[in-house]
Amino acid sequence: MNGTDDGISRWRRVADELRSAVSMGEFADQLPPETELASRFGVNRHTVRRAIAALSVEGLLRAERGRGTFVNAVPQRIVYPIGARTRFSENMMRQSLEPSGRLIQADIVAADAAQARLFGCRMGAPLHRLERLSVVDGAPLSRSTSWFSAGRFPGIIAAYAESGSITKALLQEGLADYRRKETRLTAERITARDAEFLQCAADSIVLVSRALDVDAEDRTVQSVVTRFLADRMELVFANPSGQS
Repeated sequence: MNGTDDGISRWRRVADELRSAVSMGEFADQLPPETELASRFGVNRHTVRRAIAALSVEGLLRAERGRGTFVNAVPQRIVYPIGARTRFSENMMRQSLEPSGRLIQADIVAADAAQARLFGCRMGAPLHRLERLSVVDGAPLSRSTSWFSAGRFPGIIAAYAESGSITKALLQEGLADYRRKETRLTAERITARDAEFLQCAADSIVLVSRALDVDAEDRTVQSVVTRFLADRMELVFANPSGQS
């Protein structure tokens, strides 16, 4: 590890590299002594201890007095297929998992220039904005922000609050089917607000999906940004045509 931090604390760099080493199977059971890790990463033992403490909070490691630091069993990532008809509840139920959704916040916002283009409306037109938390088997999995046309789906907020499902809410609003037109994916460090809702470490990584759903006439149904915890999810992009 070089002396350049690039705005990221040394202990975080050590934590990231230890996390990667564990995921690759380099440390299957127990970590080497702190002195060995300090030498490996070119830092002092205090930095190593802080990195280990952070990974212990995440649940990845556990320190046992007089014995050393051990690797906890890593839960298997949940597979989440993304295709033309991505449906959260259906994806989870196919894996015998129990999905649920919770409405965190809802309000009406004015469409900006980008949203106006997406929804084919004028700037300033009212959009419903929904903040949602998706939970699987009682554990928070992702946090999403969705936008819908308030004119087209006036009751979407109440419908989602009742059902906990976007698909069911849209059905109540008269839309029987929709498809995923586009998904853009990036990896980012989690924000403090998302860490609170997702019950994870403050330096966790999230996979950020920015997606657009449309109806049969190619009209925008939903614009949605979803933050998935990277250590709990494996996103799989389906390609039904078999073409690259």
